[in-house]
Amino acid sequence: MEILAILLCLLAGIMVFLRSYTTWRDRDQATIIIADPAIAHRALIVNADDFSNRPAAIFPVFIASLRDGERNDNMTTVKYGPRWRALRCNLAAGILHPSRLASVAPLQQEAAKTLVDGLSSRCEEAAVRIRGPVTNAAFALSARLCFGDAVDANLRRAMGQVTRDSMVVIGELGPRFDGSMMSKLVNWRGLNRISALLDRQAELYRPQIAEARRQSQSFHPRLCGGVVPPYVDSLVALRVPDDDGDDDAPNGDGRRPLRETEVVGLLFEFLGAGTGSVVACVEWTLAHLVDQPDVQSKLHHEIIHAEGSGKSLRSMPYMNAVVLESLRMHPPVPFTLDKKTWTDPDEYRPERFLPLGEAEHVGPTPGQKEIRMMPFGAGHRHCPGVGMGMMLIKCFLATLVREFEWAPSAQGRSGGIDMTELDGFLKMMKTPLSASVTRRR
Repeated sequence: MEILAILLCLLAGIMVFLRSYTTWRDRDQATIIIADPAIAHRALIVNADDFSNRPAAIFPVFIASLRDGERNDNMTTVKYGPRWRALRCNLAAGILHPSRLASVAPLQQEAAKTLVDGLSSRCEEAAVRIRGPVTNAAFALSARLCFGDAVDANLRRAMGQVTRDSMVVIGELGPRFDGSMMSKLVNWRGLNRISALLDRQAELYRPQIAEARRQSQSFHPRLCGGVVPPYVDSLVALRVPDDDGDDDAPNGDGRRPLRETEVVGLLFEFLGAGTGSVVACVEWTLAHLVDQPDVQSKLHHEIIHAEGSGKSLRSMPYMNAVVLESLRMHPPVPFTLDKKTWTDPDEYRPERFLPLGEAEHVGPTPGQKEIRMMPFGAGHRHCPGVGMGMMLIKCFLATLVREFEWAPSAQGRSGGIDMTELDGFLKMMKTPLSASVTRRR
C-alpha cells in the first residue's frame, strides 16, 4: 500500500508539472488564429515581408538539427533572408520554372501511362485502392526529376518507402512535440524511428549526390528525359550565403557549398511535398467523382472533346474547376479557412469556379485583392511547385477519367464514400478510397 501511495503521489506531481508547463509554454508561444479573410490578406500578402520570417513550427526545426547536430535547413525551416532566397531561386528559376512546364509534360504523360497500365490489370477486382498506384506513379516522376534517369526500379521503391514512412511518422508526432525535454522523453520511440529514417535517407541519397558531384566536373550536363537537369545537380552546384558565421565559405567570398546533410534534407522535401500533395488531391477528386457520377460524366465529356480537338489541359475549364473545388475543400496542408466566404461550403460544386460562378477569378494561389483559398500557401513562402503540381494533377485525372469509369465498390454502395479527413503531414482521406474501376471502350 505504501508503494502504491508513493506511485500515486509521483503521478500527481507529474500531472501538476505538466499542467503548469503547458500553461507556461502556451503563454510563451501563443497560436494566433485569423478568422477574417481581409486581415489574413493584409498579413500574408500586403505585409508579406513582415510575416515571411514568422517562427517556424518547432518540430520541423528540430528535425533539421537531428542529422549531425547542425542546422540542416530546407526551404520550410530556413529563416527568411539571403539563404532562403538562394534556395528558393535555385528551385523556382530551375526545374519548377513556368517555362519548364511544357518540357516536363511528356515525362508526366509517361507517368500517367504507367499508372493506367498498372490499373488495367486490376479492373476485374471488386474494389481497387487507388492511393498506392497514384503514389508510385507520382513518386517515380519526382525521383526522376530529382536524380535523373539512372535511378532503377529497386532504388526508387526503397526511396519511396522511406519517404512515405518519414511523412507518416512526422505527421503523427509533429502535433505532439513541443521541443521540451519532457516531450523528448514521452516521444522517444517516435524520435528514434525518425532518426533511423533520416539515416536511411542519407544512405540512399549519398551515392546520387556523389554522382552529381562527379558529373559536375564534365562538360555535358545531365538531363531528365532529355529536357530538364536533375534537381540534385543544381544543389551540388549551388553556393549559399554563409550567414551562420561558420568557416565553410571558400576564398572569403561569403558563399559556400551546401553540406551533404543539407542536400539530403532538401531532396526529402522535394520528394515528399511534390508527391504527397498530388496524391492527396487526385484521391480526393476521384472520391468526389465516384460520389457524384454527373460531375464525372461532365468531366469525361470535356476530356474527350478537348483531346479530339487537339486542345491541351490548359483548355479544359471544367477540369480546372474540378481540381480547384477539391483543393478548396481539402487543401493539402491542414488548415481551415472561414467557411462564411463560400456559398454552401460543404457541397462539392465545381461550377462555382466557372464563368459567372462565385469564384470565377479564384485560383490555386491567393490574388492581390483577397484570400478565398490558399491550398499551396500564400505570400513569399507559398509552394514554388504549384504550377507543376496542378499540371500533374490534371494530367493524372484526365488520363484516369478518359480510360476508366469510376463507381462505388460493393462496400461503398452500402455505406457511401467515407470523406473523413485525417490531418497529418498532409490532409488525406482517413479511409483510403476503394472504387470499382471499369475500362472504358
